Parts: sequence; C-alpha cells; structure tokens
Amino acid sequence: MSVREEVADALRGAIVSGEMKPGELYSAPGLAERFGISATPVREAMLDLVKQGLVEVVRNKGFKVTDMSETDLDQITQIRELLEPPIAAQAVSAISAQELAHLRNLASAIVDAAAAGDLISYIGADVEFHVRLLSASGNQRLVRIVQELRAQTRLYGLSSLASSGRLVASAREHLQMCDLIEAGEAEQLQELMRTHIGHIRREWAGREG
Repeated sequence: MSVREEVADALRGAIVSGEMKPGELYSAPGLAERFGISATPVREAMLDLVKQGLVEVVRNKGFKVTDMSETDLDQITQIRELLEPPIAAQAVSAISAQELAHLRNLASAIVDAAAAGDLISYIGADVEFHVRLLSASGNQRLVRIVQELRAQTRLYGLSSLASSGRLVASAREHLQMCDLIEAGEAEQLQELMRTHIGHIRREWAGREG
C-alpha cells in the first residue's frame, strides 16, 4: 500500500468517526504535520476523497468534510441492510480455513482497538473485515458498492461508546460472526449481520434511544 493510500484510509476513518468534522477547514500542510509526512501525498489522498464525495475543495483555503443528513444516513443503512446480510450468508460456504483465520485476527484487532479507544484503527480493521467477508462471495461489484456506502457512513457515537466501554461489546460481534462461519450457520450469520448494521445506525451513529 502506498503512502497516499495509507493516508487516504486514515483520513477516511477520521471522517467516518467524526474526528474530522463537517464544516471545518483542513489544509494539506496541516494534515501532513499531523501524519509527520510531506504535504504531497496528503493532498493526493484528499483529492481521492473528493472523488468519493467525502470532502470538497474550498478554493485557496483547503478542504471541507461533506456533511451527511439524517435522511442520507438512513438511506445508506437501508441499502446496506438489503445487500450485506444475504451476501455474507452466501459467502459462508466459500470461506477457507486460512481466510477464516485471517478474519479472526481482524476481529481480535477490532476488539483490541475498541478497548484502547483507537477509533481510526477500529474503523480500518472493521472495514477490512467486512470487505474480506463479502469478497468471499465473488461479487466484487457489490463489494465496491458497499465500500462506497461504508465510506459515506458517519459514526459520531463511537467516541462515547468507547469511553463507556460499550464499544467492546459491539466489537465482539465480529468474533461471533467468525464462530457462525466456522459452524456453517449461514442463516444465523445473516441475522447477526442485520443486527450489526442496526447498531451502526443507532448507537454507533449517536442516535441511541
């Protein structure tokens, strides 16, 4: 993975978690200082995020995170609930022992990041887990659609969940998914995935209750 791609992933995680907020201006030099690198890969990464609709250019000033309405987020969640659970269930029979071991490692990394309150690492491992799981279905077009939808999701409630310790409980759902895959329980995995996405829109997005 190039520096540009690593920076783009980190910025995407910061946007999704709410560490980078809509309406605030961010400059490539300022972000470069944060990462301890030159401004060029940061500027290139930000332009990649512009293409994905996550940020917009503010002429002669920098970049601004694109805001997402509650309606936008509800629609994204509805689409994900339609796409991800059945495809995850379909993928169960195609996941090798080696790939399952990799998913377990990612699931453990998700739990560890949740316990440490490291939201950027949490989101990075979470994205990789779900992309690898869905990729086992062989439907790469769907995987690309889901990646785009996940990048547009906003999880502003993660910080409070992490500080209260409740994020760890949600993180452990990934380990439960691995257990269901190993047991060949495709239908139960589908139901757990649907519940998991529901958490994302409620507690993880800061809409608890």
